Amino acid sequence: MHTNDTHAHLDNVAKRVTAVKEVRAEKPQALLIDAGDVFSGTLYFNEFKGQADLTFMNLMKYDVMTFGNHEFDLGSSKEGHKALADFIKGAKFPFVSSNVDFSKDENFTGLFSDLISSKPENGKVYNGIIKVINGEKVGFFGLTTEETKDIASPEKVEFKNYLEEARKAVAAFSGQGVNKIVAVSHIGFDDNPAYDNDLLLAEKVEGIDVIIGGHSHTQLDAPVVITKNDKGAEKDPTVIVQGYQYGDFLGTLDVSFDKNGKVIGQAGKLIKVADKQDDPEAAELLKPYSSKIEDVKNTPSGATAVMELANPRDGGDDKKPSARKNETELGNLITDAMLDKAKEFNKDTVIAFQNGGGIRAAIDQGEITIGDILTVLPFGNTLATMKLTGAEIIEALEHSVSQAPKENGGFLHMSGLKFTFDSTKAANSRVVKVEVKGADGTYSELNKTAEYIVATNAFTAKGGDGFTVFAKAYEEGRVTDLGLSDWENLRDYVAKLKTVNPTIEGRVQDTAGAK
Repeated sequence: MHTNDTHAHLDNVAKRVTAVKEVRAEKPQALLIDAGDVFSGTLYFNEFKGQADLTFMNLMKYDVMTFGNHEFDLGSSKEGHKALADFIKGAKFPFVSSNVDFSKDENFTGLFSDLISSKPENGKVYNGIIKVINGEKVGFFGLTTEETKDIASPEKVEFKNYLEEARKAVAAFSGQGVNKIVAVSHIGFDDNPAYDNDLLLAEKVEGIDVIIGGHSHTQLDAPVVITKNDKGAEKDPTVIVQGYQYGDFLGTLDVSFDKNGKVIGQAGKLIKVADKQDDPEAAELLKPYSSKIEDVKNTPSGATAVMELANPRDGGDDKKPSARKNETELGNLITDAMLDKAKEFNKDTVIAFQNGGGIRAAIDQGEITIGDILTVLPFGNTLATMKLTGAEIIEALEHSVSQAPKENGGFLHMSGLKFTFDSTKAANSRVVKVEVKGADGTYSELNKTAEYIVATNAFTAKGGDGFTVFAKAYEEGRVTDLGLSDWENLRDYVAKLKTVNPTIEGRVQDTAGAK
């Protein structure tokens, strides 16, 4: 059984418990594996920092987990990775992690081992573990996307090349006589090949029989079997599975091997959790958590949304709108809030940016609650200001729209700035015109050599989502972290507005459709 990218979605967890129990009743030896990203995404995480999730993972008797990128979201907070360390310590199961180096972060002292263990302890992290299933030794190792350094806040935690570490793990298992090998992977099914993905892992590393995947939130209704390597030559099969997101499905997989450890048969499916009844024990266990969440959720912000503030995704259809490639009312509201707050600390701040990938939900029409705001901005990012030249701003805008009309989590929503671009042109030569808003409310052309104070979240300011131009500014000491949580800034701003009615203003326009 496998799950991935549950992201603190616990409202359906009592149904997941039922699904797990039903599978175990039929197949008592079935393992339960999680491929990462338990952290971040809902109020359950904001309030309980993974401990609520852990209660239910322990109840379900998970056998092993690897780390997702979001497990490293809290690194830049005051307490750093303490919540992750506490999560590991409290787990009644071990973790596998082959390409993550925890050694420089004192939070993890004594919690990790570079060894492959056939007797793993609960609450510890191993390079790999060996389990005996139906009398056969099976090796498990874990991978986390190297992109974590760009899309989370790992700080002192470092990530190594997934192919190199996977090959080392396979060799180590083989050396111990293990010929059935499972990668528990948080690198994405067909995700950014410049970093890593499961398809490449299967093609490039000999000896991996099964990949339990996560990260790309891919709904693989049936397993994908890779039988050719990256050169196009026949190879032993590698079976890849992934179970979408938010605990909506419990994945199942049965694999048959020949005596040499080669996959000769497989069957897998996704069980829809919503179709199950709540497990009574789990439902009871959830109550103290959910009641606390309800209290927080229902606290009014003092503001009302005149209409729904949508947060669309295009589902892979380039022609549909998305918060990761188009200006939205909600994106405008969030950046206006950032700019307003930043001006309190530095009156010379003129521009604000928010990455589209950091906006996680819509706001319904009507009363806006704290819960609404926390759900929109769940990552607890802090507000930062940067000193950038006009030329650097243009470089950032080029990166923002480099993948249009495809989605990009680094697509920038903005306040105090408007620009046009042409998505039919080559990436990094798409920006047509950029104008900055003056104190009198009028727009004038951005000056490439002038310096501007720009507000954004600390994640983006440090170069998150591949903004190397911001990373450079950060390294050169041109970034100031104001330490103000993004959701609190939005809360304060909407409370000040009282009536919330942002509009599309042509802040970001693609001229491609106008021809």
